[in-house]
Amino acid sequence: MKLYIIIASILLHATTAFAQKTGSVTGVVVDKATQQPLNGASVQLDGTSKGIIADSMGKFRITDIPVKTYNLIISKIGYKTYTVFNMVVNSGNENTYSIELEAEAALLNDLIVKVNKRSVKAATLETPLSVQRLTAEEIKSNPGGNFDISKVIQTLPGVGGGQQGGSFRNDIIIRGGAPNENVFYLDGIEVPVINHFQTQGSSGGPQGILNVSFIEDVKLSSSAFDARYDNALSSVFQFKQKNGNPNRLQGNVRLSATEAALTLEGPLSNNKKTTFLASARRSYLQLLFQAIDLPIRPNFWDFQTKITHQINKKTTLTFLGIGAIDEFRFAAPKEATPEKLYTINSNVLVNQWNYTIGASLKRTFKNGFWNLALSRTDFNNDIEKYEDNQNPTAANKSLDIVSAETETKLRFDVNKTYNGFKVAYGASTQLADYSNNTFSIIRKEVRDAGGAIVQPAVNVNFNSPLKAFLRLGAFVQVGKRFMDNRLGVSAGVRTDMNTFTTDGMNGLQTLSPRISFSYVMADKWTWNSSFGTYYKIAPYTILGFADNNNVLVNKNAKYQRSNHYTTGFEYLPNDGLRFTIEGFYKQYSNVPVSNRNGISLANLGTDFTLLGNEAVTTNGKGKAYGVEFFVQKKLTKNFFGILSYTFYKSLYSGRDAKYIASSWDNEHLLSVTWGYKFPRNWELGLKFRYQGGAPYTPFDEQQSRLNYLSQGVGILNYSQLNTMRLNGFNSSDVRIDKKWNFKKITIDLFLDVTNWYIAKNPAIPEYTFKRNDANTAFLTTDGLPVKGDGSNAIPTGVKNDDPFVTPTIGFIVEF
Repeated sequence: MKLYIIIASILLHATTAFAQKTGSVTGVVVDKATQQPLNGASVQLDGTSKGIIADSMGKFRITDIPVKTYNLIISKIGYKTYTVFNMVVNSGNENTYSIELEAEAALLNDLIVKVNKRSVKAATLETPLSVQRLTAEEIKSNPGGNFDISKVIQTLPGVGGGQQGGSFRNDIIIRGGAPNENVFYLDGIEVPVINHFQTQGSSGGPQGILNVSFIEDVKLSSSAFDARYDNALSSVFQFKQKNGNPNRLQGNVRLSATEAALTLEGPLSNNKKTTFLASARRSYLQLLFQAIDLPIRPNFWDFQTKITHQINKKTTLTFLGIGAIDEFRFAAPKEATPEKLYTINSNVLVNQWNYTIGASLKRTFKNGFWNLALSRTDFNNDIEKYEDNQNPTAANKSLDIVSAETETKLRFDVNKTYNGFKVAYGASTQLADYSNNTFSIIRKEVRDAGGAIVQPAVNVNFNSPLKAFLRLGAFVQVGKRFMDNRLGVSAGVRTDMNTFTTDGMNGLQTLSPRISFSYVMADKWTWNSSFGTYYKIAPYTILGFADNNNVLVNKNAKYQRSNHYTTGFEYLPNDGLRFTIEGFYKQYSNVPVSNRNGISLANLGTDFTLLGNEAVTTNGKGKAYGVEFFVQKKLTKNFFGILSYTFYKSLYSGRDAKYIASSWDNEHLLSVTWGYKFPRNWELGLKFRYQGGAPYTPFDEQQSRLNYLSQGVGILNYSQLNTMRLNGFNSSDVRIDKKWNFKKITIDLFLDVTNWYIAKNPAIPEYTFKRNDANTAFLTTDGLPVKGDGSNAIPTGVKNDDPFVTPTIGFIVEF
């Protein structure tokens, strides 16, 4: 805190006499369809006379720009004009952009020309609807986002944050689907792990891994997926990274109360053909929690890099890497409370590490280009739990899982245009390797005072014999515009196979057709519609599960299937404003159902253990349907904002084949985010979120009493699955930034306050036994020590809905 005060004092008293008032921007302009550089493209700072013409390699650089926020306009005859909104020019770092311009078709009327030139439009021919895009600046300045991309995207339509509103975890729920139905691509390479402490078999965790300083923009598609993407049931995230700056070495340091991060970028060769980005970050959450006497001690590191080398005018080689190291431990609180003691024994101890490394080769040819990508992902997960996590011994261990997933992937695709047709096709193969050594006490043997068994032991103890197996896929996508280019049609099909499951090599069973339409009704109005069938292989946690005789029991698991029906309208009144309204219906089949509990696994996946580490039957069904409204205003006249609202229903069936509300059936999602740029480099951002109450399951009082001492939590009554419902979640976050520009240095001092008006956090009730006033033992009905079967304990709840306000002050130094 003293350091923050000193820095703030220096900055507040700094005079503008020492400030360097100019910055610069650099980048490259290419044809979107062919990836060929565009010689002669015009690059103009909106509202100024500053601009430049791209050279023969499509490269541009504008220098001596007065520091402020601009919109950057890129145009060329025969191409649609593109605008980079909200480009902040500082003296510290030079902005770097890779601009893709889309060729104009041979249009017969000015109406279509006007529509196609609107830069705010996020859709493409392949995905004409259910698509949103965020820039790096929108992510950085998002109130409450804390530079975490996984949190920021919760402002988009149809995106929920889990049962408790995403206040703690990044469980991405898209249009009522489960959190493991999303896939993530970083510059075309799949990255399965994007969160620290990620739930294996799912995708959520409390903190994102991706460094926002690497990101140029993020594209979310929640339907009408391009056929090149496999394993997506609810969404595809495409993270586009910027290239390292080719002109000079630069970077930034970010320091706050919770983390410290360093990012560097620059050229690696004198000819500027090789550039790099590299970053490292570590958390200080364990110090923060120690200071406020919380008994948890999360600690993490993450690393990210990208190297780009232009071999020649037609060929580019890119290498990327991302990884994380996570550790979750406990510490005895200075002042014990029932809530703190419950936290210690209800959670697991976690050691995780993961990485994804990949290399991609892109080569352009006449009217197109091809990509070849090779990558490897390794995810190692070590989880333990004890009856007393503060005093762990071998005798009181209740959970011990050592699991690892490794994927080595090879992808090849060709993209070209031919007589007005846009064609893409390709294939992929990957070698999947999985190991799992599990010991888990599901139910401990419990005896009464007379020694009679009231509950027999139920244990899981296996070493998965799953051998490495292959996954194969192929796709083709074709699109074209008709009727004087008013009507766009794109159709695709893909198939996926594997060498492990019983019917895995039957490619006809996973044949997934899709088709989309886009029709320009009038100036500013477009109707869009799509239908598609999508498949997802069961998580490795399911495929690799074995019984206590080490026999794999889920070999007959089917690919989960989802049919999407989507239609909607888009209204573009001007170049910086976009309205959309869409209706959607998703129909699920082959959903995994737990043999033990009889419930759909689509309701699970938001804890810190493993999702799917059990015997299942893939005969569940589900459906989700609703309507969503979205408004996005790009930066004009110092103001930008997003408003989204979704009404939806989400239902799944279990063993009894009856549809009931899923754990993600919040019904209402509302988000409003806006920002305003004031003079003298001040910026204010405000965000409000409302999420309807989520269903939850009550406890089985008898089973909870019997098992609480060994499990540390209550046992849910799955015969009453999701029959209760929480109150709605609401929260507002505020962020204030102030920047100072000096000679080649920019300092950004920020204050970010989550839940500034102290709203209560609706939380699922927790089960525990009542403790004495000193919190040293459980109270009992007879005054004796608590019995092993809990029969003399006094059940009670844990208070867990207190408001949680998180003020974060920090600074970013660009140099």
